[in-house]
Amino acid sequence: MSHPEGVPELVTLHVWRIAPTAVGRALTRMAVDPRRLRALPGVRFGKLLGTGTGTGFGPGDADLTRWAALTVWDSPGSAARFADSPVARAWSGLARADVRLDLRPLTSRGEWSGRRPFGAPAGGRVTGPVLALTRARLRPTRALTFWRAVPPVAAALHAAPGLLARFGVGEAPLGWQGTVSVWRDAADLVAFAYRHPQHRAAITRTETQRWYAEELFARFEVRDVVGDRTVLGWATDDGDPAKGERA
Repeated sequence: MSHPEGVPELVTLHVWRIAPTAVGRALTRMAVDPRRLRALPGVRFGKLLGTGTGTGFGPGDADLTRWAALTVWDSPGSAARFADSPVARAWSGLARADVRLDLRPLTSRGEWSGRRPFGAPAGGRVTGPVLALTRARLRPTRALTFWRAVPPVAAALHAAPGLLARFGVGEAPLGWQGTVSVWRDAADLVAFAYRHPQHRAAITRTETQRWYAEELFARFEVRDVVGDRTVLGWATDDGDPAKGERA
């Protein structure tokens, strides 16, 4: 089925949990696989990402036993064939647990590596879980003030009603970072993003202090979760997607 130009059929987030003994091999994969991921048939946009706890940014926050791939596909068929690709087989061989989230873009603002990876999302009403993605490239001269501002927002996020999972993501240990958060529903996400005082203050400082050289904020409907949700830190049974979880 055809679809409007620039609007992806499907976005997937794959997350792998590896053993500490496999960290060296994972770092090797991070050196060679980003280009291979982008070259796969059907990939419109793809990023291999390191992860962190989400409580801060920088090397001290890194979780070297968890890695992720965010991929925009031209069709569900292309996404389904990813499991048989050399990239997926390599990471599955390292993983002791993994999970895949199938996502539909709802809103997206900003750019990632000079591109608008999620096209022009059509939005729409969502009754189940939603995922929020933030990604930014820091201005080196603003990094210190940014890092000092993170802890209060991270603490507030941890206690936010409706939060199911959260972790940091980044293309490099310093200066390139973001967050992934999964929420029970869109209302909980909106309540935190626009009404929580710490987060509102951070938004204001972002605008006035120009922390970012490039930034992107996107929101997705969680259509399906396949695999082990504990890899995400999502340990409860609340807010399962309508299609449920498949092993």
